[in-house]
Amino acid sequence: MTPSQETMDGDAPAGAGPIRKLSLRLNAVAFESDGILSFEFTDPSGVDLPAFTAGAHIDVHAAPGLIRQYSLLSDPADRKRYRIAVLNEPAGRGGSKTMHETLRPGQIVTVSEPRNQFPLNAGAKRHLLLAGGIGVTPMMAMTAELETRGADWEMHYCTRAPEKTAFLDRLAPHIAAGRVHLHHDGGDPAKGLDIAALLRDAPDGRHLYYCGPKRFMAAVAGASAHWPEGAVHFEFFSSPDDRAKDTAANTPFQIKLKRSGDVLEVPADKSIVEVLREHGHYVDTSCEDGFCGTCLTPYSGGEPEHRDNVLGDSERDRYVLICCARAMVSPLVLDI
Repeated sequence: MTPSQETMDGDAPAGAGPIRKLSLRLNAVAFESDGILSFEFTDPSGVDLPAFTAGAHIDVHAAPGLIRQYSLLSDPADRKRYRIAVLNEPAGRGGSKTMHETLRPGQIVTVSEPRNQFPLNAGAKRHLLLAGGIGVTPMMAMTAELETRGADWEMHYCTRAPEKTAFLDRLAPHIAAGRVHLHHDGGDPAKGLDIAALLRDAPDGRHLYYCGPKRFMAAVAGASAHWPEGAVHFEFFSSPDDRAKDTAANTPFQIKLKRSGDVLEVPADKSIVEVLREHGHYVDTSCEDGFCGTCLTPYSGGEPEHRDNVLGDSERDRYVLICCARAMVSPLVLDI
């Protein structure tokens, strides 16, 4: 989570101030499919929650020091609840295990206001949604918003097996109407959706949105490489680049702060964010892995080594995610 994500609506550049946090009640936990639970949050006093648009995500403070990002799957028209879904991944970084094993209805949980880095394009003539596994979560909000708009849309939902397929009850009317197509591959992608054939033609005005595991993402990226610039949008739901933590491969570089003119050294074993904080500069972050976009920062000099999969090519000419990026040409001039 991540693009090409053409806008970064709702995300302020680093230094713009903290993201507002909400104290919400975990109202319900529900079984959705094998390994997937949904979590519903409401305001304890019953007031409406901050509005969001399809594709948005929230930060969930699952435990002290443990913050994870999850896409909202609820209907954006419903201001009374936020719903997310979490796949239990025993080999993950601990967020899903905590969510599945420790959170219970009635608890008060800190979450952030929604932010959207994966919005629907208002000018698209048609919308094609491709979901792999738990990557279906942002698509659930998208289908609701597209239905409200009366838009032309279609979704292909790829899973290993029927028992691994979440939200079948909610999708049933769309499946019956021929808008949603299910594909089960039994663990062999060759037996599932023919992504290359589906995306071979790129009709003018159609926009593509996709989210899923890494192999799925790579397959869709390759099959859609010929689509028009700005017509392809995607979001990762796991850390896209392990180089962000590979300090052995790092070299020191400098950053220059445009407003003050200060030049700071970034050693091989520290990130830009860490150095800024050491020198008294506020930086708001969440994942610090290069996929949530919270630390989006404009730059105007030098050349970044982008290590995220959030920014599109056009955005990389103007912005950098300073939790994971390094510099190929130093100093990297940050507009803060």
